[in-house]
Amino acid sequence: MRCPFCGNIDTQVKDSRPAEDHVAIRRRRFCPACGGRFTTYERVQLRDLIVIKSNGRREDFDRPKLERSIRIALQKRPVEPERMDQMISGIVRRLESMGETDIPSGTIGEIVMEALARIDTVAYVRFASVYKNFQAADDFDKFVSELRPDDPEE
Repeated sequence: MRCPFCGNIDTQVKDSRPAEDHVAIRRRRFCPACGGRFTTYERVQLRDLIVIKSNGRREDFDRPKLERSIRIALQKRPVEPERMDQMISGIVRRLESMGETDIPSGTIGEIVMEALARIDTVAYVRFASVYKNFQAADDFDKFVSELRPDDPEE
């Protein structure tokens, strides 16, 4: 593993342990060249996924990009980091087990929204506002009104 600080390719593993409910291995590494310490994660990858964007462009699936978008939606929300990591791993496992290597970005967005709706409704609305490209306050109002159960007194 290449050192992120000096680029040395000869780094040493100092500690390994299970992470994210035993679906990943967390490794603490040390670089003898510069003395830097860093952490890596090793996960099973069932297949290489390709994302088909709405404009037809194709790009490799990028787990860190998925993580960033979910972390932004969950920013300052009362959700534990472990729960967030479990959700992300679950989404990736679901995508990999779909049997297809080419996955439309819309499918990924719907799966993420479904997962966020189960964890935190504020994060769900935040993600939906970007995913569905809300343009005005009315878009938020309409979306949130669909989340509310019908009031029998109205």
